[in-house]
Amino acid sequence: MDSAHDGSGAPTSAGPRELFDASSDAAAVVSAAGVVVGWTKGAEALLGHRAEEVVGGSAARLLAMPADPARAAGIADRCRAGMGWSGLLPLRHRDDGPLDADLRVSASFRIGEDECFLISAREQRQQWAVGQSVLDGFLTRSPLGMAVMDRDLRYVWLNDTLERFGGVPREQRLGRRLSELLPGLQAQSIEGLMGKVLTTGKPVIDYEYVGWSWADPHRQHAYSTSFFPLVDADDAVTGVCYMVQDVTERWNVRHLLSLVNEAGTRIGSTLDVMRTAQELADFAVPRFADFVIVDLLEPVLSTEGHGAWLSDAGPAPAKPAMRRAGMQSVREGCPEAVARIGDRVDFLPPPHGVDLLVSGEPILIPVLDPSDEQWVAEQPARVATMREFGLHSLISVPMRARNTALGLTTFVRSVNTVPFQPDDVLLARELVARAALCVDNARRYTREHTAAVTLQRSLLPQGLSGGTALDVASTYLPADPTDGVGGDWFDVIPLSGARVGLVVGDVVGHGITAAAAMGRLRTAVQTLADMELPPDELLAHLDDLVLRLSEEKTDDRAAQQSTSAFLGATCLYAVYDPVTRRCTMARAGHPPPVVVAPDGQVSFPEPPAGPPLGLGGMAFEAAEIELAEKSLIGLYTDGLIEGADQDMVRGMARLGEVLARADSDLGALCTSAVRQLVPGPQPDDIALLLARTHTLGADHVVSWEVPVDPAAVHDVRTRATRQVEAWGLGELAMTTELVVSELVTNAIRYAEPPISLRLLRDSRLTCEVADSSSTAPRLRHARAMDEGGRGLFLVAQLTHRWGVRYTSGGKIIWAEQELPRDGSETGPGT
Repeated sequence: MDSAHDGSGAPTSAGPRELFDASSDAAAVVSAAGVVVGWTKGAEALLGHRAEEVVGGSAARLLAMPADPARAAGIADRCRAGMGWSGLLPLRHRDDGPLDADLRVSASFRIGEDECFLISAREQRQQWAVGQSVLDGFLTRSPLGMAVMDRDLRYVWLNDTLERFGGVPREQRLGRRLSELLPGLQAQSIEGLMGKVLTTGKPVIDYEYVGWSWADPHRQHAYSTSFFPLVDADDAVTGVCYMVQDVTERWNVRHLLSLVNEAGTRIGSTLDVMRTAQELADFAVPRFADFVIVDLLEPVLSTEGHGAWLSDAGPAPAKPAMRRAGMQSVREGCPEAVARIGDRVDFLPPPHGVDLLVSGEPILIPVLDPSDEQWVAEQPARVATMREFGLHSLISVPMRARNTALGLTTFVRSVNTVPFQPDDVLLARELVARAALCVDNARRYTREHTAAVTLQRSLLPQGLSGGTALDVASTYLPADPTDGVGGDWFDVIPLSGARVGLVVGDVVGHGITAAAAMGRLRTAVQTLADMELPPDELLAHLDDLVLRLSEEKTDDRAAQQSTSAFLGATCLYAVYDPVTRRCTMARAGHPPPVVVAPDGQVSFPEPPAGPPLGLGGMAFEAAEIELAEKSLIGLYTDGLIEGADQDMVRGMARLGEVLARADSDLGALCTSAVRQLVPGPQPDDIALLLARTHTLGADHVVSWEVPVDPAAVHDVRTRATRQVEAWGLGELAMTTELVVSELVTNAIRYAEPPISLRLLRDSRLTCEVADSSSTAPRLRHARAMDEGGRGLFLVAQLTHRWGVRYTSGGKIIWAEQELPRDGSETGPGT
């Protein structure tokens, strides 16, 4: 309703009215006689009168104004006509006096015989009116920069805040475009967005950009800007209004987080200390600094112990022993540097000492002064570069991780004219902290890897000798550092009767645990080989050992976490006899050996594969092959033949082709074979053992059958003595006579026929007595009054070593003597 009327029918001025809403208005029902007949809770809340105080009484007493019968009659007539009435009237509150109310009277209606009116009211609150001064203050002094551009994108109006942001006075802006005033503020992009708003009529909200302004030309600022169109009464776009907010602080925080996240992916890509240091320098230039150097303490770069002052304990030395580990510059070749990568350095920004590295905080020098007396006295070479290349601002951050001092990283600016600020120290600290963890991880891993390699190399044989039976050569390569050293091993074991044992194995897993397990298995193989066990039986005992090792438990939780379970291993064991030229072998899940005949023909004899060690419950089988003299036999681990294609069959074929090439130098052949088959870093250890066979000819072996008669001892003893003298070993004749006499006599007395005696001359003189009994002799220590029991004791005392080995037909008791050192010892082929 646009107007109200008084009782005379004259309109009373009133503004637009809201629709009647009984849910929010106070309401009452009044009869035509002016008596209140209904009272609501809303009315009670508005005026404070309870229903029992009002109902039945006159409504006039609720008015806070004199009675006006004529006006009341006019309102009643209007309502009887069905038009209703509304207006402002003062009402009387029960406690607080008068209050202005917006009153509404409905069209009349009847309740029974009475004519009634519904009256509703709500308190009238004064509305705030915006004055011109308030509006001007909002526009001109708002913390947001605001401007109005015409359709040609020229300034029409701007507030004081925008004038401060840009540093260009208002009078110079009006009538000109943004690109004419601030070309370094991405003006072209901003004008493009404003043109889009003019064309489409759609606003652009929160566009962020980075730039500089004349107000602060040496520092970048970040701004968030929103653009919206200005329209006239005909909805035609007449210009663009934009609002700008300086969000540099928010942008810096977001940029800091972004840089730190990116650094996490760029720094520490390898477990190499030097590489990690260089990655830190590469990342920071030119994102953060113009020149970066990373100096690490020498013990960090060492594979030895920690050094005396890597922790907080104890006094620090006067000068730190550091080396340049990484550096980068915006200038090619880092001409600002006074030291190169790997050089020893002792740089600490004056006046700070080594305590900075141990417990100090980052150092910020916003302005470097090359005339500073301390710099001139302590760092004259660096002062010269400061002057020459304009190095003007510096941050030095100690590199620490896990309570360990690692070194010092220094960031310098020269091309970037903005000096470092305190906020930049936060970024520098975070970058160095991330790099420090990577350096420490690389340092720890390098030491662990070095320890594992050292342990494994110490457990491998330091020198191999095949005696007169074999020429041997070997090559071992540890796995790539990222995969860790493995448990590959090999060995050459001299056995009795001029025989030689060859073994190669591969323990599951990597690291110190695998190396330690390898050492245990190698020791076990040597012990079992000394017991003269055949290859299949040796592997069976080794399998039992691996099972026991795998079942070992520990109550130390830390030990359980640091030592993985011993899961198993593969192994190949072969025994070569130069007298018979026979090679007996058995394998436990290991690749077969490669054999190259003297004519160059390659073969891979495959004894039954057998299960890997540690499975248990399955038998091992031995196979025997005959090798021509000067045959080449190779034992290897799977890392040599797997190759990039992981095809072991093709890898074995490639190995055979390489070994078939004639090369008289066995060591050179071994090295070149590994280099050709594995030219680069490999994920697994590599072991290759090559042996070229020789034959112990008839002139080095003699044997006799021995009758089961004590009288035969004299004859056999005489023959043996003559043979030893014929070989030019007269010095050994007496000892040989005693050994033959004792061994043959024991065989005749306690063993079973047939009995035989054999003498072998290679690197040692060996006496062997064979019989058909499986009973082993026992070494006894006779008492002073005993008449016997000293035979084997004397044999053991007079010979280098002695022992027993079992054969399919009985046993062989043997004893070895060292040859005289007069050059008379000769082997096959002399």
